[in-house]
Amino acid sequence: MDDLDTLVLRTALGWHATGLSVALVTVARTWGSSPRPPGSLMAINGQGETVGSVSGGCIEDDLIQRIQEGGVRAVCSADTPAVLCYGISADQAHRFGLPCGGTVELVLEPISKHSRLDELLLACQQRRSTERRLDLRTGQVELNEARRDGLPQLDDTQLTTYLGPQARLILIGAGDLSRFMCQMALSLGFEVIVCDPREAHRSGWQMDGVILSHEMPDDLILRLRPDVRTAVVALTHDPKLDDLALIDALQSGAFYVGAIGSRRNTALRRERLYTHFGLPETDLQNLHGPAGMYIGSKTPAEIALSIMAEVVAVKNGVQFPPPVQVAEGKFQLEQPTVPAYAV
Repeated sequence: MDDLDTLVLRTALGWHATGLSVALVTVARTWGSSPRPPGSLMAINGQGETVGSVSGGCIEDDLIQRIQEGGVRAVCSADTPAVLCYGISADQAHRFGLPCGGTVELVLEPISKHSRLDELLLACQQRRSTERRLDLRTGQVELNEARRDGLPQLDDTQLTTYLGPQARLILIGAGDLSRFMCQMALSLGFEVIVCDPREAHRSGWQMDGVILSHEMPDDLILRLRPDVRTAVVALTHDPKLDDLALIDALQSGAFYVGAIGSRRNTALRRERLYTHFGLPETDLQNLHGPAGMYIGSKTPAEIALSIMAEVVAVKNGVQFPPPVQVAEGKFQLEQPTVPAYAV
C-alpha cells in the first residue's frame, strides 16, 4: 500500500497519462493553526476529482468549483504555477473552515512533462530522499539528492520541497501481534516486512500488502540497511532471533528500534547486549523496551496499538525520557515508561 504522498503523485501521473489536465497542490506555508502541515500534497484534475488534501474539505471545495468552472488554467494562468492564500481575514477563515487566525499558502502547479513526477516516484521506490525545486516563472523542475526530509521553502521565484521514501516497518516474528501491527501500519502508509525463519510460525501466515521473509533476522537487517525512515520491532521473545538483529538495527540509521518482553527479560536483554556483545551504552539508550506506550494494554490488538503509537510518535519527533538508567553496571527500567502488559 502506498503512503499518501506516493498515492497523490501516482494518481496525478495516471490522470495526466489519460490526457486530463491536472494540478498538483502543495501546502507551502502556514501561519497560526492549520488543518494540514506544510508539505501536504493534493492533486486535482479538470473534472474536479481529487486525491490527498490540503485542508480537510473546505479549501478543496473552492478549488474544485474554480477548476470545474474554468479548468486548471482558471487558477494557473499561462500554464505556470500559481500561489494562493486562504484564511488571511477572519471572514475567509470562517468561510473556509480554518481555525481563527490560520492562514494556508498553496502552490498550484499544472502537471506537464517538465514536472518530472515519474523520476520523483522512482526515487521514492529506491528509498532516496529528494529535493524538488519548482521554478514558479516557468514550471521547470530540478531534482537533487537530499540527505533527509525538510519543510518547504517558498520565495518569489521558487518552491523547494522535500520528499523522502515511504516509512517502513520491519517486524521480527510472525504471529497474532505482528498481524495486528501489520494492519495498523498498512493503514498508516508504512511499507511492512515480517521476518520469521521458523517454518511452524510462518506457515499459513500471510497478509496482502506485507512482504514475508524467511531469512534470519540479522541477515535481513544487514541486507536492507535500515534508513532514517525505517522502524524495527522484535516480537519473538527468542534471543537467538532477536539479539543480533537488534544489534544491527541499533547500529543502523533506523529511527525506531524496539523489542517486547517483561521488565525482567528487558533488563536481561540489555545486560546481555552490553556485557556479551559489547554494544555501547549510547546505542542501548536508543532501544525501546518494553516497546509501546502505556495505554493499559492487555490484548494483542491493544499491545499492537501501543507499539504503533510509540513508533508514530518517534517518527513525528515526539521526545521521550531515556528508557533505562544505568546503576552499577546493571540496566534497570524506569517504571513510568513500562507498558501495563510488560509485567
